[in-house]
Amino acid sequence: MDNGQVWSYFDTATRAASTEIMGSIGTIQLPWQPAHGQLIVHGAEIIRGADHIDLLGNGKPFSILRREQQMDRRILDGMLTATMPVEGLRVGDIVHLTFSVTLKDPTLGGNMQTAAALMFDPFRTQFARTRFLWPEETHIAWKAHAEGLAPKPVITGGFSELSFTMPLAKQREIPGDAPLRFQHLPIIEASSFRNWAEVAAVMAPLYETDGLIQPDGTIAKEVARIMAAESDPLKRAALALQLVQEKIRYQLMGMDAGNYVPQTPVQTWDLRYGDCKAKTLLLLAMLKLMDIDAEPVLANITLGGLVPDRLPSAAAFDHVLVRATIGSDTLWLDGTGSGSRLGDIHDTPNFGYVLPVRAQGADLIRIVPRADARAMVTARIAFDASAGINLPTPFRMIATVRGATTGMLRAMSAQGSKEDLEQGLSKIVTGFIPDATIGMQQLKFDDAGGTATVEATGLAYLDWKKDSDRLKSALDTVTPGIAFAPDRARPAWREIPVSVGSTSTSDIQTEIRLPGQAAGFAIEGDQALQGVFAGVSVDRKAHLANGIVMTDIRVRSMPAEIAASAIPEERKRIAAVQGRQLSIVAPADYPPLWDEVAQAKRANRLAPIIAIFTKRIADKPENSSHYTDRAWFFDRVFERKQAIADLTRALDIDPTVATYLQRSGIYFDLGENAKAMADAKTAYAIDPASTEAISRLATIQAEQGDRAGAIALLQERIDIGGKSEVGLLLAKAQIEADGGNTEAALATIDAAIVQMPGNAVLLNGRCWLKGTRKMALDTALKDCTKAIELSDEPTQPLDSRAMVYYRLERYEDALADLEAALQIDPNLSSSLFLRGIIRKHLGQAGLSQSDMLAARTTYPRVDRDYEKYGIAF
Repeated sequence: MDNGQVWSYFDTATRAASTEIMGSIGTIQLPWQPAHGQLIVHGAEIIRGADHIDLLGNGKPFSILRREQQMDRRILDGMLTATMPVEGLRVGDIVHLTFSVTLKDPTLGGNMQTAAALMFDPFRTQFARTRFLWPEETHIAWKAHAEGLAPKPVITGGFSELSFTMPLAKQREIPGDAPLRFQHLPIIEASSFRNWAEVAAVMAPLYETDGLIQPDGTIAKEVARIMAAESDPLKRAALALQLVQEKIRYQLMGMDAGNYVPQTPVQTWDLRYGDCKAKTLLLLAMLKLMDIDAEPVLANITLGGLVPDRLPSAAAFDHVLVRATIGSDTLWLDGTGSGSRLGDIHDTPNFGYVLPVRAQGADLIRIVPRADARAMVTARIAFDASAGINLPTPFRMIATVRGATTGMLRAMSAQGSKEDLEQGLSKIVTGFIPDATIGMQQLKFDDAGGTATVEATGLAYLDWKKDSDRLKSALDTVTPGIAFAPDRARPAWREIPVSVGSTSTSDIQTEIRLPGQAAGFAIEGDQALQGVFAGVSVDRKAHLANGIVMTDIRVRSMPAEIAASAIPEERKRIAAVQGRQLSIVAPADYPPLWDEVAQAKRANRLAPIIAIFTKRIADKPENSSHYTDRAWFFDRVFERKQAIADLTRALDIDPTVATYLQRSGIYFDLGENAKAMADAKTAYAIDPASTEAISRLATIQAEQGDRAGAIALLQERIDIGGKSEVGLLLAKAQIEADGGNTEAALATIDAAIVQMPGNAVLLNGRCWLKGTRKMALDTALKDCTKAIELSDEPTQPLDSRAMVYYRLERYEDALADLEAALQIDPNLSSSLFLRGIIRKHLGQAGLSQSDMLAARTTYPRVDRDYEKYGIAF
């Protein structure tokens, strides 16, 4: 480091220890910035044993490439790259390279700054050394951001030399949620700047605005227009910021002297693009014409919290913006932002510490964060679940966004394809309503508010889950998602605070119209909640009235720290709130799907749902998934023939295995075995590896009398093994038992259990086999009970054990298991059927008839299946 120039010399030797490493070092690539210095290649050779093969003396020079590798991020940095293939390189060779890169930036006023990466154990290298040299009389400060590295400069031949070898000792680990000031950049840096004031002063001339705007020029006219429109300085500043953000697109210009030198305002206006420097200078010049006190400030977008720990240098920053003062208000105005309006003028960026650029110098100041005045996202969502909570729920959503999302949508709307825009809007909709089936969506912009509004209608699938024998659906996704699990178990970490929160705001209002005027429904959890949890401020209200559940959730998140001593209490507060989850609770006697569908049909409540599916088909009749979606719904509401019609249309467009199997399954349920077989065969022909196709084909084949062929088909796939083996083994045993060979069926399952002991599915299969065939009922009970104990959701083994109890004529025990199974799955046709049989035995005719209707509605061939077991209604 001498006379304002940083000369970096590199001497590297890399062994091609493998073909992978040989591929990575097989082309030499040396980048540099010619506007600020030179690239000097001193030597390039291959070392092979005692031989040194010169790569520079073969008459093949380096190729010079200009690669704007960050063009997609709108960055032009003017970097060149010298490249040369390493010809003749072999595994085991060493590529030895020596080169220098010089850097002298006149904008730094003779100052110098540089940094080198640090390597720590377990980084593998035989030898690494870093040296800094500078004239003895030159002031150079240095700082190593690593523990245990404290080299001392020595004077050698009039130069100060700082030298150390690597890799360094492994560094103390810091928890990832620690504030930035506890983190360390893995670098050693050196700088001739004595303090931050010198950095501020050397940058100040670059942002002088005097004479930059011509009195009769276009920019002056824009300023005059703003001043004529508004007399309030705040409103003028907001309009100036809006103009810079919207009229000048972002483009980083790092070429020539562009690393630190901004374009002039006239250049920026004429080009209609500029980077943060250019936008800041333009905005400063406009504000000065408006007599608004303003100055540039240097910032680091992602590492602002680390700046106070850095050496004073311009390299500590990667951004610049405007700090304006109007009355008692301090405003942070960023020309590279998007969609800022008067309502946002007091918002603060999350940049931590910044440096005001002043001719007299300045010290670092901290931007004190404030919550955004306007929500980044506002949404109003209305759900109509009046047809039933087990059915798709029509919704209407209006979501308004601002900031970068608005800019993205504007660009997509103006330049993207129709498909790109649809996908972008769909991502926004599904961000609020996961897995939504979208019927309509449209986009509107509000220039005055700087916002974009997405309107959408469609179908939602509200998540109702069984909890303590009641169906519940969460109303608040915010508080359950607050993550706070800091690890401070290590003694060295116990005093480190936790960094939480980020700058984000949202206002979400929802309403859900419930079935039957919400009779029997209730809200569970805190209907009113206010508090700050791990940096997230939540204001939540909910109430149920006139058959509608209303929620209003306002979230304000800001960066914050939680002291180590406060961690236990914060954990308790968050756990307490999350333990009282806000939910809708359905009545204990809420009807199962088959009954819910019957009621909805009588009241014609399915029509709005069908209309949305139908509109999607009308909008895109060539899209097969729109037909399969409606087919799924028709099948769910037991309109199976309509489902088949839609699946047939879908197959005409896109004949897939899944669709053939879906139609085959419905044909099979309806007893149309020939058609079911045809579809299963087609699916199998398309994908012979499909386990579902094999199982379906074998089942129908066996029903039609070819049990040997069905078993052979299954056995061929069973012999391959894999995750599907258990299901195929049980299908084989079922076919063997249906053919009267119960001993073979039992042997099939017994052999599988020997190979997979403790498999709950196999144990249940053996219990079911014994129960349906009325054999070994004592051991059947043991199998079922063990399967129940091993199952996370014991619906099937409970149903199987009920069958065994029925065979033993222990009807009360059977009913108890059936009730337990139906509590988990109220639509389980086998349990409904068997309960109907038992109730008939007990003389409960009305209840029995109801169960049989439910079982047959849910599964039309249930009677036929149970006739095989000698059980008939």
